[in-house]
Amino acid sequence: MARKGGGLEFLSGLFIGGMLGAVIGLLLAPQSGQETRAQLVERGIELKDELQERAAALQEKVPAIVEEQRARVQEAYEKGKAAAAKRRQEILGALEAESTPGETS
Repeated sequence: MARKGGGLEFLSGLFIGGMLGAVIGLLLAPQSGQETRAQLVERGIELKDELQERAAALQEKVPAIVEEQRARVQEAYEKGKAAAAKRRQEILGALEAESTPGETS
């Protein structure tokens, strides 16, 4: 079954959770405000870089995922088309069979 959500939701959750954890940890740490702000800035830069790396990796995977889904849809379409043609022939054959016994040769 297809994944629900996906990488973008995971990345945003990771980012938000990381930021909240960092802020809470730094605010509860016994240090000066200036040191806390410096750590917040440093951690924010680290999280931004990590998020950019993960987003780039996800962007590399997206074309392959899209192509795979396109191939699946095309395959399903072709199977549906073949099944419809087969069923049409069956119905036409049944109609011909019904009309043939009534005719005299």
